[in-house]
Amino acid sequence: MGDAWEKRETIMMASDRVRKRHKGSANGAQTVEKEPSKEPAQWGRAWEVDWFSLSGVILLLCFAPFLVFFFIMACDQYQCSISHPLLDLYNGDATLFTIWNRAPSFTWAAAKIYAIWVTFQVVLYMCVPDFLHKILPGYVGGVQDGARTPAGLINKYEVNGLQCWLITHVLWVLNAQHFHWFSPTIIIDNWIPLLWCTNILGYAVSTFAFIKAYLFPTNPEDCKFTGNMFYNYMMGIEFNPRIGKWFDFKLFFNGRPGIVAWTLINLSYAAKQQELYGYVTNSMILVNVLQAVYVVDFFWNEAWYLKTIDICHDHFGWYLGWGDCVWLPFLYTLQGLYLVYNPIQLSTPHAAGVLILGLVGYYIFRVTNHQKDLFRRTEGNCSIWGKKPTFIECSYRSADGAIHKSKLMTSGFWGVARHMNYTGDLMGSLAYCLACGGNHLLPYFYIVYMTILLVHRCIRDEHRCSNKYGKDWERYTAAVSYRLLPNIF
Repeated sequence: MGDAWEKRETIMMASDRVRKRHKGSANGAQTVEKEPSKEPAQWGRAWEVDWFSLSGVILLLCFAPFLVFFFIMACDQYQCSISHPLLDLYNGDATLFTIWNRAPSFTWAAAKIYAIWVTFQVVLYMCVPDFLHKILPGYVGGVQDGARTPAGLINKYEVNGLQCWLITHVLWVLNAQHFHWFSPTIIIDNWIPLLWCTNILGYAVSTFAFIKAYLFPTNPEDCKFTGNMFYNYMMGIEFNPRIGKWFDFKLFFNGRPGIVAWTLINLSYAAKQQELYGYVTNSMILVNVLQAVYVVDFFWNEAWYLKTIDICHDHFGWYLGWGDCVWLPFLYTLQGLYLVYNPIQLSTPHAAGVLILGLVGYYIFRVTNHQKDLFRRTEGNCSIWGKKPTFIECSYRSADGAIHKSKLMTSGFWGVARHMNYTGDLMGSLAYCLACGGNHLLPYFYIVYMTILLVHRCIRDEHRCSNKYGKDWERYTAAVSYRLLPNIF
């Protein structure tokens, strides 16, 4: 979720036939000139799709849902071993049909649980304006401006994610301690039936967004049609699909059903471990604490998140709709699920090492992003590591022909590598996995996935920045030579 300084303005190009809108400054960028554009700006996702990209899209559409099912099934039927089901299939001891039949099916009880959950989050998102920003020093909430879209629009958002998270978790604790409306293990007890429910919502939302983009888009200027149905469905057409003024698909699905649930899912895992074995292992506590730090940080900085790649670049399609409903809650929580089936009590040095790695990774992630945010808010009139920050002055053109100024910082962690926040993110991800010991590969899927995701994100973002800033980007990469690891990559 961490994104480099330049990502605050890395947004897709839009149609060259745009409506003229009033432009306010955003993120420290300044409009210095406006003139008719002879051709659309050439930064952002490509309009045409090559065969390699199309093949990747089709593979993901076909196999990502089965990969999620495979991992969850492996825990349910094979104690989280990913080799045993494959060996059973190879030796003829099991078939795909028998494995499928052993998996719990859709239940109306799970459907009811999930419907109540999503409805509750919609109510908190839409009907409870943020009040925490009025009482918490340093917290930014309430109505906030997003980044400028390719067509030059600046959307407004109701930032109340921290409040939603707190209300949800206070109710969860009150239920566990006093009300007893439901068991604290309700999530894991219905885990595979909930998988089917999340898939239904993920595909329904993605399909609705796809159809909506053709029939009644929120902002037609920010739609992007590649001419390929599969690519459009997966990567999305609309930039910021909305229902009404405030229900923003991107912000809600990125930050509510999945990420608010992340820590509840881990708490349910811990409760199940207590129920099964009579104790909660230190490895389970570590996973709960480290991942909770990441989740709370996300919501504390939700206003900053409006300037990151998920909001500023990605269109809303299956990639975000299904990914946030299914991929995130089921695969980001694999470590806790693994520890339910394989309780591990770590030695004190091992536990301390995991904790230190996780906290150091979080420190690098948070400080790097704080430096970027401070630099943006003060337009460079600040101190980074005790010095006035250095930067590269850049300019770019939005799709309506307006020319904007931007600054790319070359001080602090941003002078060490261009994506040091990703480096910290990867250190934290590795810590989650190391808490699970080394007996199985399944818990380590997360670090493999995050490495692929963030390295690919580095490369595609820098390609967009190169197209956006041109020779200014070349000056920036000459000043900061490495992407993730100084002197290595």
